[in-house]
Amino acid sequence: MDIIQKIQEQYIQEFSNNISLDEFLLNIVITSILVSLLRLFYIRYGQAISNRRKFAANFLPLALGTLLIIMIVKSSIALSLGLVGALSIVRYRAAIKDPEELTFLFITIGIGLAGGANQPVLAVVAFVFILSILYLSHVLSKRHPFRQENRLFVHIQTDVDDLERISSLISETLSYVELRRMDTLEKGLDLSYVCKANSLQELSALKNKVAQISPATRLSIIDQPELIY
Repeated sequence: MDIIQKIQEQYIQEFSNNISLDEFLLNIVITSILVSLLRLFYIRYGQAISNRRKFAANFLPLALGTLLIIMIVKSSIALSLGLVGALSIVRYRAAIKDPEELTFLFITIGIGLAGGANQPVLAVVAFVFILSILYLSHVLSKRHPFRQENRLFVHIQTDVDDLERISSLISETLSYVELRRMDTLEKGLDLSYVCKANSLQELSALKNKVAQISPATRLSIIDQPELIY
């Protein structure tokens, strides 16, 4: 029991030398709150066509993990150098399809860094300014010249690799077409468009034209999907 108690006292002393328990808990709470608000903001105002709820679920563990790493290494040069060496042999292959996703990941990491560096006030002030600027940019920008109620998410999977032909067929039928994502398959393409249709007749014509691309072509249309605002 004396050995266990001695070890506990040693770790508690080491922890207290780096940062007080009150400051540690405060940084974790503030970081968690800020990242949770960032997650809600990204889900509501983000423009990525991926599943934003699923992607934003990574914000909290990423921020807390960053906070923990910074708290561990900030008091020791040896640990800092060891961390650099360890990360140099790790290869991250996260599928970042949209630059906006990377932007919000950097904001999340920044919040974690501020928490780990014991700068909660800086984190709060920077967070308020960043989200205010992003919100004003969202309000002022005219990214989509059409009304929201007619938005469609059109997904086409085909064994034909002629992108211009496929996009031209869609543009001839619908009043607004914007290519948002393209994935190359072993044979063919996987395409995602944001479109506007004014009537069911246009959708019917689109279906007929897409069917003419090839027998293996598949069409999926979603009206006002949650992932697009």
